[in-house]
Amino acid sequence: MTAPRLPALVAFLVLGAALVALLALTTPWHPLGANAPRVAADVHRDFTPAEIARENAFHRQTRPPGYAAVVLGLVAAAVLGLTPLGAKVVERLGRGPWPVRAAIGGLALALFPRLLTVPLDARTEVVLRRYGLSTQTWAGWAVDQAKGALVGSVLVVVATVGLVGIARVAPRTWWAWGALAAAALVCVVSYAYPVVVEPLFNHFTPLPAGPLRTELLGLADRAGVPVKEVLVADASRRTTALNAYVSGYGSTRRIVLYDTLLNDASPKEVELVVAHELGHVKHHDVRNGTVAGALGAAAAVAGLYLLLTSPALLRRAGADGPSDPRVLGLVLFAIAAATLLTSPAQCLVSRRIEARADVHSLDLTGDVDTFVASEKRLAVTNLSDLDPDPVTYAFFFTHPTSPERIALARAWGEQHAG
Repeated sequence: MTAPRLPALVAFLVLGAALVALLALTTPWHPLGANAPRVAADVHRDFTPAEIARENAFHRQTRPPGYAAVVLGLVAAAVLGLTPLGAKVVERLGRGPWPVRAAIGGLALALFPRLLTVPLDARTEVVLRRYGLSTQTWAGWAVDQAKGALVGSVLVVVATVGLVGIARVAPRTWWAWGALAAAALVCVVSYAYPVVVEPLFNHFTPLPAGPLRTELLGLADRAGVPVKEVLVADASRRTTALNAYVSGYGSTRRIVLYDTLLNDASPKEVELVVAHELGHVKHHDVRNGTVAGALGAAAAVAGLYLLLTSPALLRRAGADGPSDPRVLGLVLFAIAAATLLTSPAQCLVSRRIEARADVHSLDLTGDVDTFVASEKRLAVTNLSDLDPDPVTYAFFFTHPTSPERIALARAWGEQHAG
């Protein structure tokens, strides 16, 4: 191993170990405690055969295009990254100074796999409309797709131009500067998302003064979570799904209710959903997630250095090195592959965190019956997958299933009986 690669390898291992340690220490592996009562999840206890059949039929139609989109996107990225085709795309489209080549070439390489999957996304949208989950017009759907592509494009341009630029300025130590830049970018995006990106997709109006607003602000106060405002998002223009969330930091923190939740759920159900979201703030889940993301991004850049100093991979990609914009196809493929491979670990941690937020909701309200009723309503309305197969559960489930959440609530009830 040559000397320039050794520091990057050490940094990769140290950052990876720090990430694992952070997740091990901050993830609530036993949200109710190691000795909590056990209640088995039973889909047939709370959902009728008709409800189960309906969600199964829905997912039989949405899973194939969803899986196909993941596979097609990864295959397209592999073709562009592991063959000279990606380098040729950069050469043809990215004429001019290196920043132009890096920006336009990287953008084309990132958008091509996305464009390939648009018909599959449209097929999923058709099914969502058939089952009444989508209320968008095709024009509205296209606009949202374009907005999502725009946000992604900005990040791609910043990342690709930044990577090539740093590699050109510091060819031997770019991985260290790139790791710092990637970690900083994660922190900036985490902070800016609520105030910059969210308004692109929804219009927010303050919840009028009244008993519900007073109760929600009181709920936040009891949770020890300062909240500036309670807002209503016009989610009904695109979906019938019921949801709420808490976003922002400090003076920008606000409770956001979907108007669908406000219209279709009882005040007690709204309070339970909000109490769950306040649990994420109470336990600093966004902060911890941001730190974990920053460590992961920094480790990824160090790992990327090891890949991009491999002569065999560079020859396969048709690039000279990290300072050559033609290497961007290989870079984007490595990111896509790493994201997919780490999905099971990310989902596992996320499910535990969501379970702790459920416990916080129960601790704050003490209302098991409403929790169970609310979870059933959300599952039926959103057509949640009640009993996913192991692969789907491992790779794509960031939340426990509805039967698991109901079982957790009943276990909490037994734990606090009397």
